[in-house]
Amino acid sequence: MVGDQQFPDTLITYYLEMTSPTEFVPGYVERGDVEIIRMSRPDVEFYRFLYTQVGGVWRWRDRLIISEDELRQAISQPEISIFVLYVGGVPAGYVELAQQGESTEIAYFGLRPAFMGMGLGKHLLSFGIEQAWKQGTKRVYVHTCNLDAPQALENYQKRGMRVYKTEEQPMPQRYTV
Repeated sequence: MVGDQQFPDTLITYYLEMTSPTEFVPGYVERGDVEIIRMSRPDVEFYRFLYTQVGGVWRWRDRLIISEDELRQAISQPEISIFVLYVGGVPAGYVELAQQGESTEIAYFGLRPAFMGMGLGKHLLSFGIEQAWKQGTKRVYVHTCNLDAPQALENYQKRGMRVYKTEEQPMPQRYTV
């Protein structure tokens, strides 16, 4: 099972992009107990907590199979920005942006399961996209797949991103264990 779904045999990956800030359709929520704070100092233990809490149910593995030093190096790069969503002082999710030349990738994004279904995903995604445009990017892009939250693809599209490529492949073994 992935989340509440049967585990698929095929991995379907959707590649999405936005090439102008005029395409951006923000979806912020008005709540007094929500704040988003940039991680100004890489903290591997806290990062792994967020990564595991956000991605565990979806079988995220990439950041768990590398060493602590490799992860520290990855999240310490000057082109990496990690923003943590807090609700009532509790970490609820995060968005990680990776600037690459004139493009910015939404490298990791998601909420802890207890915070889903409250409109916080569209809020955090909107914040991440807005930050990318403020950094002067010319293109914001992301990929999602059928192992992510069922709402992910729709959320990206509602924010103004469009699918430019779809790939299908047999499910990689690292996701089946």
